[in-house]
Amino acid sequence: MVVRRPPGRRAQILAVAADRFHRSGYHQVSMTEVAAGVGITAPALYRHFRGKPELLDRAVRLGLDALADGLRTARTTVELGAALAAVAVGHRPLGTLVQRDARLLPPARRAELRRELRTHVALMTAVLRAERPELARADAELLCWSALSGCAGLSYLSVAPQPRRAEALLRELVAAVLAVSLDGTAAGPEAAPVPQPRPQARREELLAAAVRLFHQRGFDNVSTDQLGAAVGISGPSVYRHFDSKADLLAASLVRSRERLWHQVDGAIATAAGPRAALAAGLGAYVDFALRNGDYLGAMLSETERLAPPDRRIAVDFRRDFLRTWVGLLRQVRPEEDAVAARIRVHALFSLVNDGVRNRPHSARPDLGDCLRRLGRAVLGVPE
Repeated sequence: MVVRRPPGRRAQILAVAADRFHRSGYHQVSMTEVAAGVGITAPALYRHFRGKPELLDRAVRLGLDALADGLRTARTTVELGAALAAVAVGHRPLGTLVQRDARLLPPARRAELRRELRTHVALMTAVLRAERPELARADAELLCWSALSGCAGLSYLSVAPQPRRAEALLRELVAAVLAVSLDGTAAGPEAAPVPQPRPQARREELLAAAVRLFHQRGFDNVSTDQLGAAVGISGPSVYRHFDSKADLLAASLVRSRERLWHQVDGAIATAAGPRAALAAGLGAYVDFALRNGDYLGAMLSETERLAPPDRRIAVDFRRDFLRTWVGLLRQVRPEEDAVAARIRVHALFSLVNDGVRNRPHSARPDLGDCLRRLGRAVLGVPE
């Protein structure tokens, strides 16, 4: 007897897997859970896919193929915006899968993914420069990467917005980003020299090293020996300062959150009026991101690795931080409701977080000024 598989079963599996990875994080999702979401057994799932890595790879590829199809026929920046918005809404998990989980793919596949994205940006850049021939190629590429990142921010909304409305707003955001002028951007101040650590600052050294290594390699791929070597001690000596690697992760994210809140909230609190507060908060967030890209990356990718109580605290912080920005933006733009404001704020965070980590543009001396201009564009508060 031949058992026929339902048509579209692979697509159904990929949709469920992408949604589970998006909501819970790759490490927190089992093949059994994906199978249950589809209504089949785990052995049946393995007849379609060899394991979670292949599921993640195929889920990412599905979204990028849709993006390629949309961009291939775009001839104007309006059509670029329509393509980006349609993919962001129709493949909402794609943003988190690319920004957070794709680094868990094998190195060769990660390199291929990066090449695909560069190809997409090259197509967008050609369209943009046809309409804005005054743009230098590097500036046009930065605008196109920023448009991609801003649309990816939709992935981080806790509740999916109404599709047609979300697409319309994303098209507007893309148009605003691609219209930004980068003429006259100013280089930021040179970073202050890092003082030599004192012996009693070993714990602080470990916190900084942990954020950097967890972001670059992932929590599971960093050993205590590597953590110790990063600060000049043996691996077992790490346990003089922290009970476990998980405790070190939690403490490093707590310390970084405290610094983020202190810097941004301090800037907002001392500003005169909502518009000035929003501008001050944007400037403070960009400045923090430029100096703490490792933390922003680790916060995005490693929060799921925290123990449940620590994870709840981290999620509550992000929710409160978002609420602060949404409330402030709605004071400046009272015509927009909370959903539109959340889409704009998530686009801002995604754009800035990607911008400080996206080489070669992250090495631009004027990147801070560029990101502030782009941030104002997605928030809808141009100067």
